[in-house]
Amino acid sequence: MLTLIVASLFIPAVKAEGDSLNLSSEAAILMDAESGKILYEKNTQEQLPMASMTKIMSMLLIMENIEEGNLTYEDKVLISENASGMGGSQVFLQAGEEYTVSDLLKCIAVSSANDAVVAMAEKISGSVDAFVTLMNERAKELGLENTNFANPHGLDDENHHSTAYDMAVMARELLKHEDILKYTSIYEDYLTKPDGSQVWLVNTNRLVRFYDGVDGLKTGYTTEAGYCLTATAKKSDLRLISVVMASSSAEERSSDTSTLLTYGFNSFKNNIIYSKDKSLGKVKVEKGKIEEIDVYLKEDATEILSVTEKPSDYSFNIKVDKIVSPVKAGTVVGTAEIIDNNGNIVKEAEIIVKEDIEKAGFFDYLKQSFKFITSGI
Repeated sequence: MLTLIVASLFIPAVKAEGDSLNLSSEAAILMDAESGKILYEKNTQEQLPMASMTKIMSMLLIMENIEEGNLTYEDKVLISENASGMGGSQVFLQAGEEYTVSDLLKCIAVSSANDAVVAMAEKISGSVDAFVTLMNERAKELGLENTNFANPHGLDDENHHSTAYDMAVMARELLKHEDILKYTSIYEDYLTKPDGSQVWLVNTNRLVRFYDGVDGLKTGYTTEAGYCLTATAKKSDLRLISVVMASSSAEERSSDTSTLLTYGFNSFKNNIIYSKDKSLGKVKVEKGKIEEIDVYLKEDATEILSVTEKPSDYSFNIKVDKIVSPVKAGTVVGTAEIIDNNGNIVKEAEIIVKEDIEKAGFFDYLKQSFKFITSGI
């Protein structure tokens, strides 16, 4: 068992609360995307309609189906009468047309297309109702106690609501699928229809163009919900997630979002206190061509600090499974318990090997035996 002393990880960051930023939106939150730490909050548990921010969950399910191999970006999707007839924001898909998953995902992410998201719901689950059931099941898995979906697009329904906190958690989960940013970061593009004509797509999130670092995620508007925006931005190695709900205008939601993000980038920093590229030490290998191998954190160990804070000390308690060859590079072989100054385990991180370990052959065993014998002489 290895123990490693390095700089501190989990020092509580200063958190702004209430209306200390003088936001006009009814509810708002700022979250560190890496740790999930809340950096600002205002009415974060108030249940409110979320309009087209609903599509964050819809996009999450699309990305998960792609990652699980149930879909590919190039799969064809047949547009149904139901999908083509959807109201609200749309890209005017016609029944009987076919588009790729990538085309429809772009329409959802950029233009908030209700017809496109319904088509994808039907593609994944067979029906909109079945997809909505899947949305609610996924929300429960994420621990979102104040969220309920009645549809995949966000048109008003009395049983359709969420909170600023729940939306931030959904966004954080979606950001684990980095490919989504290839779509949400598009400011303008075109959808080419089967007849060769094109539909101009312009991102409903204007901050993608007008705020440095913003590359997503999703706006929303209905009469009942008001103007909403879940946004994400990255500067240096700090990625933030902001949510504003029930704003009175598109300008207000953009202004409040800009205020949140600027506050976050000016007040906090992301500190990498142990890099995934730095070895944690060597562990023994059984039945391998090599007798020991370096192990690494799967991801950087990081902390979110206020700009005035300094790191202190913490330790890793390394727990590595028995490594028996053959093993592929990237295989998780154990965990690292991250221990604070009081001896409390505050987090567990996965440990991997970074190179293939081949199984030993006869001559490898012979060589190892000879080395063992000669070492005792």
